[in-house]
Amino acid sequence: MFFNVGFTHHREILRKTSTLAERLFYIEKCATEFWQVPKLKYALNDGLFEKEKIQLTTFPKVIADKRLRRKALESFKSNYLFDFVDWDDDDVIDEKLLEAEIVRNIKNFIMAFGQDFAFMGNQYRITVDGDDLFVDLLFYHRSLRCLVAVELKSGKFKGAYAGQLNTYLSALDDLVRRPDENPSIGLILCKEKSDKIVEYAFRNTTTPMGVSTYTFTSKLPQQYSEALPHPDDLVKLLKD
Repeated sequence: MFFNVGFTHHREILRKTSTLAERLFYIEKCATEFWQVPKLKYALNDGLFEKEKIQLTTFPKVIADKRLRRKALESFKSNYLFDFVDWDDDDVIDEKLLEAEIVRNIKNFIMAFGQDFAFMGNQYRITVDGDDLFVDLLFYHRSLRCLVAVELKSGKFKGAYAGQLNTYLSALDDLVRRPDENPSIGLILCKEKSDKIVEYAFRNTTTPMGVSTYTFTSKLPQQYSEALPHPDDLVKLLKD
C-alpha cells in the first residue's frame, strides 16, 4: 500500500500530520480510493481524519486506560459506506434483509470496518436465565482484544437502543468474554441520528458503546468534486 502512493502525496501527508495513525489513514485513502494531490490537500486542510473518527461514544468516560481509549476511538468511524449493498439511500430499509446482505458480503463489510475485525457470527445467541438474546453481528477486534457487538437499525437512532445494547454487552462480558480480554464494545449502526438524543441516551451508560451512521452510495461532496479534475480533462490528458 505504501508504495502505491506517490512521493508528492507522502510529502503532503508528512508535512500536515503529527501521528502515525493519522498518516496511515491518509496513505490508505490515497492507495485505495486513488486520490489525486488536490483531493488529498483538501482532506488534510479540512481535517478529515478527525471528522471521520467516531464522535458519539461513551469511551471517554468508561474506558479508563488512555491507550485503549485512543485506540477504540480510532477503530470506529462516524459514517460507513456500504456500497456493496444494493440499496439507494432513499429506499425503505428492512433490517433483516440488510443483515443478510452484510453477511453475504462479510468480506466487504470487514474491509469497510477495518482489517482488525474478525467475524464471529450473526444473530449470535446468548442465553440468560432461560431467555435468548440475539446480537445482530458479533466481531472480535484483535488490537483492542475485545468482543464488538454491532446492532443494525433501519431508521433514526432511538434512546431505547442504548439500553438494549447495554444489556447485550453486560451479558457478553459475563458469559462470553475470556478472562484475558478487555470489556466488550458495542456499536449501533443506524441510518440517521440526533446528536442530542444520543447524548441523553448515553449519559448514564457505563458500558463502552458508540453510534455511527451508514450510507449506500459513494457520491462525493461538492467540495471534493471541485478538487478533482473534470473527466473531460482526464480524457484529454490521456490522449496527449
